[in-house]
Amino acid sequence: MNPRGQTARLRCGVLLLTLASFGLSACGGTGSEFAGGGTGGTGISSGPITGFGSVVVNGVHFRTDDNVAPGFVTKKMFNGMDNTSKKDRDLFRVGMVVTVRHAPDNNAVEIEYRDNLEGPVATKSTGTVNTFTVLGQIVVVDDAAVFASLNRNDVVEVSGFGDAAGRIRATYIERKQQSPHSGDEFEVKGFVSGLSSSGFRIGPLPDGSGSTVTVSYDAAAISRLPGGPANGMYVQVTTTDTEPAGGSVTATRVEKLVARTDFPEKTAVDLEGLVTTPRSGSGSVLSFAVEGKRVQTDTNTEFAGGTAADIQPDARLQVQGTETGGILAAARIIFR
Repeated sequence: MNPRGQTARLRCGVLLLTLASFGLSACGGTGSEFAGGGTGGTGISSGPITGFGSVVVNGVHFRTDDNVAPGFVTKKMFNGMDNTSKKDRDLFRVGMVVTVRHAPDNNAVEIEYRDNLEGPVATKSTGTVNTFTVLGQIVVVDDAAVFASLNRNDVVEVSGFGDAAGRIRATYIERKQQSPHSGDEFEVKGFVSGLSSSGFRIGPLPDGSGSTVTVSYDAAAISRLPGGPANGMYVQVTTTDTEPAGGSVTATRVEKLVARTDFPEKTAVDLEGLVTTPRSGSGSVLSFAVEGKRVQTDTNTEFAGGTAADIQPDARLQVQGTETGGILAAARIIFR
């Protein structure tokens, strides 16, 4: 698959359409220059791209291309394909949610982008929020102009955050083509839940709550998955279905991936996303989740742009801290 199609982008509510592609980008300034929980050292930062020169994620200018320090080469992975030879602006787009693995002085060691899903628009719905569905997954579109530009059967690529209802709140949308072709493959990524001998459900939250779609499979579809699928596993499901039939899509291939909220132990982390569970605890010791990732605060946690009371479902925030026993211990929380 060509990692970049024709491009036209929506920036801060101004719609620019050329041919059959558009993008939706989150807008904002570059902010401060810290990374990896504020250490400026080795770590992982995950969030939408907000600018270039080199690549700006979570308010940090990560050095890539000609700006990277001598001896460094930034590996660039795009939907599982190595595109290291491409320049940032030729490969990535503002609004794409990426994971940056970096060395000290914000030198990017690797930038990885994986969309949430790609497939034909099956339904559109207006109401309190504008939504459309792709392969049974609900996508929330905050910009009315972009939503109005979408048509049924448009094949779109979506990047964004999982919300408290298990939907994808889009930060980037690209229309790949105006209708599916016979034999086209589409894909959706998410966590396995409700596993049975012939199928499972897939959605953006690891506990299987919220919006999910049923996936049926056979032995050939899981041949690349030693031991088969397991509840809680993050996978990509590939299918030739254009929309669920009887509430289910049939997988032609199921592959295990690493979720963007899965971090090595003791790693310094800077994670942006939406709160997906109500906070629990009292005082300064609180527990909540960002896209299903458990976050813990303590008496030393700093808050910027809000307070602990603002930690509510679907609040957009940035957690800087350290991966500790499967929990992100928060040193600082920034409300976006």
